[in-house]
Amino acid sequence: MAQVEANGIRIEVETRGPEEAPAFVLIRGLSTQLIQWPEVFLDRFVDAGFRVVIFDNRDCGRSTKFDGSPTPALDEVLTGQAAPPYGVTDMARDVVGVLDALGIDRAHAAGISLGGMVAQHLAFDHAPRFRSVSSIMSSSGAPGLPSGTPEAMRSLTERPADPDDRETVIRHNMRSQVVIGSPGFPMTEEELRSYCERAYDRCYCPDGSTRQMMAVLSDTARPDRLAAIGARFQVVHGREDPLIPLACGEDTARRAGAPLVVIDGMGHDVTAANSEPLAGALIGFARAEI
Repeated sequence: MAQVEANGIRIEVETRGPEEAPAFVLIRGLSTQLIQWPEVFLDRFVDAGFRVVIFDNRDCGRSTKFDGSPTPALDEVLTGQAAPPYGVTDMARDVVGVLDALGIDRAHAAGISLGGMVAQHLAFDHAPRFRSVSSIMSSSGAPGLPSGTPEAMRSLTERPADPDDRETVIRHNMRSQVVIGSPGFPMTEEELRSYCERAYDRCYCPDGSTRQMMAVLSDTARPDRLAAIGARFQVVHGREDPLIPLACGEDTARRAGAPLVVIDGMGHDVTAANSEPLAGALIGFARAEI
């Protein structure tokens, strides 16, 4: 792993595969880190002839934290009284900055959840830099779309009973992951614990998660901008997603005039078990480039 200077901050980056291969950048979701991509998922891209680029989003993992930035109250952001420390547009520029730092002119891109929103910005703000863009388990953010199940929404907002105790936080995160996970592609108990332990031990930054959420909630122009997408673009969604329902992916595809791939049994996660259908959808779309 290494850090690069991108968009004026430090971003932790890892690449796999030969430098001369076509680049495929993968963008994580809210508060999750590059180590949380399943190895078998990444291997599928390398085996298909791509150079995989993964990284920690700002305010997460080993990338720059914004702890020193003035952070308004969440209700002030929601009512438009104050701006968050950064927006999804800044996170999209981070991706372009990573490509610049690595000397990559054009790449394929795919993002999950919050990363899907970042990918949407790449598709309409930075289209010349991308051969294909995929928005996965994400949303257009349009008003009136259905929210997740009550259990899934609580998993997003509830905090651990003792945020200073490692085991309490890990067990809390394990329970949350089960709630939003894929019923058709569940993690084993061993995979689940490893997923949460490794993330906690590498970086536990709940304030960064709050700031990322503020960026999402303030990104209100995105629904109307989807009609202006200039890159090859597709939407991929799990039929059983309890956090961001399928209707949200359907709306994104409709607004962008893009194809929609629905994966049966998939919820709101990327696991070793669902790596094959998900990677297949992304690689197939990238290979169909004209």
